[in-house]
Amino acid sequence: MHKKIFIAGHNGMVGSSILRKINNKKFKILTATRKELDLTNKKKVYIWFKKNKPDIVINAAGKVGGIISNSKDSINYLNENLNIGLNIINAAYKFKVKKLINIGSSCIYPKYSKQPIIEEYLLTGSLEETNKCYAVAKITTALLCSEYNKKFKKDFITVMPCNLYGPNDNYDKSKSHVLAALMQKIHTAKIKKEKSIIVLGNGTPLREFLYVDDLATAIILLIKKKIKYSIINVGSGEEISIINLAKLISKILNYKVNFIFDKKKPNGTPRKILNSKKILSLGWKPQYKLKNGIKESYKYFINSLKK
Repeated sequence: MHKKIFIAGHNGMVGSSILRKINNKKFKILTATRKELDLTNKKKVYIWFKKNKPDIVINAAGKVGGIISNSKDSINYLNENLNIGLNIINAAYKFKVKKLINIGSSCIYPKYSKQPIIEEYLLTGSLEETNKCYAVAKITTALLCSEYNKKFKKDFITVMPCNLYGPNDNYDKSKSHVLAALMQKIHTAKIKKEKSIIVLGNGTPLREFLYVDDLATAIILLIKKKIKYSIINVGSGEEISIINLAKLISKILNYKVNFIFDKKKPNGTPRKILNSKKILSLGWKPQYKLKNGIKESYKYFINSLKK
């Protein structure tokens, strides 16, 4: 009999990638839309788990966005992510789920972590102010997984990816992350024949980017393996400044544009690159270089505009 995997947030960027990459012949895939299941409602989540009895759970659900969205909507970022995470993880324990993969983020590490960032640096320093509420929610769920592992010998893993991009990314101007935002802005400038775009901050922060399908393959690997870690980093090992990222996207889109830096807007964390030795030691490695990943993302972006 096939094991049942519940992918929470299957319509999002991470969830939809896992859905594309996973072998449906080996697993029975369980999904639920927001209309079918409100993950912020504890009672409804418990009823769903009791009825469907998943063997494996991937928590790819949550409220995500860029610096501006996090700052403006901080209360909802805290409430929604905390409620979703606690409900899923506690239900997984109560209804005897064998393995849980909880999706975290590199942005929940301290703002001024030593580089590259190892998993043990979590909670060793102050957080980046612009996404503090999101980070607190995600830190809480990571800790809850760790505590279930320590006290009840559960197999609950929190995966910490670096900045993600790829198919199903959010291109909403007010909510998108930096790579998607730059792609959308440069594409719009190209269509309208505009000569410049505005980039938030001063362009100097360094970021590590991972194509979402590479994260999906890491998660699928972790489903199959029993590991001793409660938290595990997943990064590409490629680091680039925001200004050089903007130039690279401009080159790939074949449209030269001037960048106007809005230095009144926050930069966020100055640098964050992950130490991914643990996941690499398990036999995983990323397949997409940044340039190729951006090309694939742009194809998806163009197709989504046509639809």
